[in-house]
This record gives sequence, C-alpha cells and structure tokens, in this order.
Amino acid sequence: MAFELPDLPYAHDALESLGMSKETLEYHHDIHHKAYVDNGNKAIAGTEWEGKSVEEIIKGTYDANAVAQNGIFNNASQFWNHNQFWEMMGPEQTGMPGELEKAITESFGSVDKFKEDFSAAGAGQFGSGWCWLVKDTDGALKVTKTENGVNPLCFGQTALLGCDVWEHSYYIDFRNKRPAYLSNFLDKLVNWENVASRM
Repeated sequence: MAFELPDLPYAHDALESLGMSKETLEYHHDIHHKAYVDNGNKAIAGTEWEGKSVEEIIKGTYDANAVAQNGIFNNASQFWNHNQFWEMMGPEQTGMPGELEKAITESFGSVDKFKEDFSAAGAGQFGSGWCWLVKDTDGALKVTKTENGVNPLCFGQTALLGCDVWEHSYYIDFRNKRPAYLSNFLDKLVNWENVASRM
C-alpha cells in the first residue's frame, strides 16, 4: 500500500487565530509531511513491506536497540504520526467530552495535572520527538514521550493525543519557546472530540 499525502482536514489558514500560522502548515504539511510520503514510498519499493499497511510496517521495522532507525521505519512512522497530528487539532473548540475528562481526571488527578505532565514531557524531550497521551496495554491513560519518529504503536499502545516537538512544528510561530507552543497546543488547538473518539 503506497503512502499518500492526506489533505489537511481544514484550510491552511484555519488555525492562524489559534496560534498556528498558515506558513507553518504550508511548510509542515506540504513539505515535511510530503517528504515522508515520497521517501517512504521509495524506501519500501521492491521490499517485503511494499503493499503492507503503514501500521504493519511500523511494527515490523521498529528496533528499540537501533541508534539510528532505518529509513523505512523513520518515514513510515513519521507519515503515521503526522496523519494523526492533523486530525488531533482543529479550528472548532468544543471542549473536552465528559467521558474523556473523567478518564483523565481518574488517571492524573485533574485535567490541569494532565496538561502539566504532557507539557513537561514535550518540553523535556531532548532534540526531536513527540509527546503523547496514550491508552496503555493495561488500559490506563499515561503521558509518554518518544524520540525522533518513534510512536505508541511500537509499544502496543493506543495514541489518544500526540504533539510534534520537532523544531519545524513550532519555530516559525514560537521560535525557541517550546513550552509556549505546548501550552498553546493544549489550550487552543486540540480537537478533544477526536481525542475522545480514540479511546
């Protein structure tokens, strides 16, 4: 199954008033995400992974001991990560559905504590990577962080919310202020209904 760049679920300028500029989305989606698509398709061509689902490719090529992941894993994982990322945000802020708020409160003590933990994970990720709210294999909600393109699929977890903390995701709008980007993401950009639907 070839990778295909999905359209954004909203216009490039739909998040501008919420802190993510049209320029950021043009670079991040149209250039960075497209590069993972193009390079991923080249990497799997003629291999055993050609024709497999992206999830199968990620799980099959992940190596926890690899210092630098292989090209197939890196591109497939980053392709998947970004597909989720665009859907996890949106211009319509509807608030957190009750079932999600209840689960987060039970797991973290409060929504504010969850946001604090999530932001700390993202700010504390050295270099490139992601921070996540996951449903773990035991059913518990947890905050995690991963380096580079590694994602919750690698550990059998369900990704409920993920935030890209590679510099290209925030440098145009927030320069080197990653904590401010994370705070803005949680307070203004997250599509909480999408997050709840993943539970």
